[in-house]
Amino acid sequence: MSAESGGDDGATGDSWFANYFGFDDHDTDLRTEILAGITTFLTMSYIVVVNPAIMTGIPGENGKPGIMITDASGELLYQPGEVRQMLAVVTILAAAVAILLMAFYANRPFGQAPGLGLNAFFAFTVVGTLGVPWQTALAAVVTEGVIFILLTAAGAREYIIKLFPEPVKFGVGTGIGLFLGIIGLQEMRIVVNDPSTLVTLGAVASDPVAIMSVIGLFLTFVLYAANVRGAILLGILGTTIAGWLVTVGGVVEAGTLAPAQLPQAQYDITPLAGAFIEGFQDVEGLTFALIVFTFFFVDFFDTAGTLTGVGQAGDFLDEDGNLPDIDRPLMADAVGTTVGGMLGTSTVTTYIESATGVDEGGRTGMTALVVAVLFLASLVVVPLAAAIPLYASHIALVVVALIMLENVTEIDWSDVTYAIPAGMTIIVMPLTFSIAYGIAAGIVSYPIVKLGAGEVRDVSIGQWLLALSFVVYFFVRTSGILQATI
Repeated sequence: MSAESGGDDGATGDSWFANYFGFDDHDTDLRTEILAGITTFLTMSYIVVVNPAIMTGIPGENGKPGIMITDASGELLYQPGEVRQMLAVVTILAAAVAILLMAFYANRPFGQAPGLGLNAFFAFTVVGTLGVPWQTALAAVVTEGVIFILLTAAGAREYIIKLFPEPVKFGVGTGIGLFLGIIGLQEMRIVVNDPSTLVTLGAVASDPVAIMSVIGLFLTFVLYAANVRGAILLGILGTTIAGWLVTVGGVVEAGTLAPAQLPQAQYDITPLAGAFIEGFQDVEGLTFALIVFTFFFVDFFDTAGTLTGVGQAGDFLDEDGNLPDIDRPLMADAVGTTVGGMLGTSTVTTYIESATGVDEGGRTGMTALVVAVLFLASLVVVPLAAAIPLYASHIALVVVALIMLENVTEIDWSDVTYAIPAGMTIIVMPLTFSIAYGIAAGIVSYPIVKLGAGEVRDVSIGQWLLALSFVVYFFVRTSGILQATI
């Protein structure tokens, strides 16, 4: 249904929702907004399953630890399946808080939840590679959220945007896409470790996990190409069901394609909620600052870029290409991030999938309200989070990775002062398995190539200082001084 029918809908035109959200002003109606909200929820609801899978890390001998709840001796107090259920609850609550603020404060049709990319940075880089306790990583998320709130309240958005080099901002999305793609393909065993070439093609014709992953991935591609609502979620569920059927049929051993046993339903999130407070103890200042900076950088520009892109699709932008009152949705994002960190999950961001609801005619916070209500309703299926194997949930990473690659077209590759910083950001990020290092590589290279091209006047003092700070960090980080944190 088109949004043109708007305020002429007599059945809803005088409703409380119509008056509060301004249906007449936005040429929409209640039915259109509800359908738009359902559409947005279906396209982004996969995060309820995928975020817990990412946040708990990659199991196995060569894996990366994520959030693991242990006692003083290191013994597990909760099994990974139970922790995934806790994280599913936290994911839903953090998303609901942010989206409700988006609905009633910003009055925009945007959905929010813990973001892909930043949750991978949290689990695989901060906790897995740097060895930072997950409680400290949560403390960094809360700190970033508070900084975001303060800067948004102070109206400092324009200064922050100018501080970061434009090619780096354009390169981050593509770099994160490649990063997510590698993580997803490795967990699906389509890509595996190799001592000679680092990575190579897995045994896709003989490994049951790889076979099922390939089938599930292409099923998802078909659904997505056919513009099926909730294609990613349906792909994950379809792959999971197929894995269970093959297991029940005795084709593979239990535990290969489906969990050997399921934990009891776990809704108690007290082991996660408030854990960030403990994380402020024994903090290593330089590493903590870099983590906070990376969370803030990616969150801020990912959100700002998404708001602008979806705003363009909904014809929300003014004549200068800016989203009016952008500080309001940014504040919703910042508060959601802070609350999410306090509850026990990574940074909350605005989802590009919101464009699907806008395309259906969603124009007001009513669309966001529907998304929030549906997220809360999904609390009843939290136990299913433990039933979905990692290879199935990671299908979402590969699909989203491919979508994010479109950002590369925004880069002016004909200008070497753009191409090098953007290219360094994109290449270094997946190859070092770190979003932070990719961003840092781009920021360091930007003033250097500008200097070489005789365009040093284009570089601000703040950009030079930022680049210098990263040079110092890389020296300290790789010289062995911070070995205790690795």
